[in-house]
Amino acid sequence: MSQSAGHTPPQAGKLIVISGPSGAGKTTLLKRMYAQCEGPLVASVSATTRRPRPGEVDGTDYHFLRPEEFRRRRETGDFLECFEVYGRGDWYGTLRSEVAPRLAAGKWVVLEIDVQGTLAVLEHYPDALTIFVQPESIEELDRRLTARGTETREAIERRLEVARREMVAADRYRYRVTNDDLDAAVARLCEILSNSDS
Repeated sequence: MSQSAGHTPPQAGKLIVISGPSGAGKTTLLKRMYAQCEGPLVASVSATTRRPRPGEVDGTDYHFLRPEEFRRRRETGDFLECFEVYGRGDWYGTLRSEVAPRLAAGKWVVLEIDVQGTLAVLEHYPDALTIFVQPESIEELDRRLTARGTETREAIERRLEVARREMVAADRYRYRVTNDDLDAAVARLCEILSNSDS
């Protein structure tokens, strides 16, 4: 079937997966990425069973689901990936409804998920653009987490152990961005996205 003159069907979108240890500065980096990088970027909102923190908005920060609702949706195959994180009994996951319709509409859907989730997503979307955001060192990560002042030393040690495992898996990603200089890291992210637009 021919297209009418001047009308181009929307291109299939792009799935962008960004991971990195807690404390690597992903939140600030992604905020700048959305503001500065070219492309029809849209964030995928993750679902979780944990309770909202003060100021968090359902549907914007997370889809906050009751444990039984999360379990029901997991059993019916609504999740692209989902895992229990940090062994605290809280589940996190990516709903298929956050991804497939937006890709079909030509959007560049950004998932901010952990390494385990990334490997699960790659089974469904092997061409996903994967980017690992890392600190310059574990020592720097320790310093950042400690400076937050929000967790006990024991909790920080648990996060550092997870970070060490994640950084070993960073070679599975197509790109690695070291976030030791925010402006440079944002510029590198924009460059990666621009070069992938082919």
